[in-house]
Amino acid sequence: MKNSPTATDWAAYISQMESVLALELDDVRRQEVLLQFSRIAQMAEPLMALPLDSRLDIAGVYHA
Repeated sequence: MKNSPTATDWAAYISQMESVLALELDDVRRQEVLLQFSRIAQMAEPLMALPLDSRLDIAGVYHA
């Protein structure tokens, strides 16, 4: 996966979600989840790079 200034640290995300969801993943499962998240991010890259018309309304961003 190509790193960019906005690259997501999926390992940190998975660790946080384990805590939030009270999950205990073993190392094998954690690595598999990391692999799948990385694959999904790679598939989404071209879509996220697609330029949008500036006249389009954007969805709001929720901040906790």
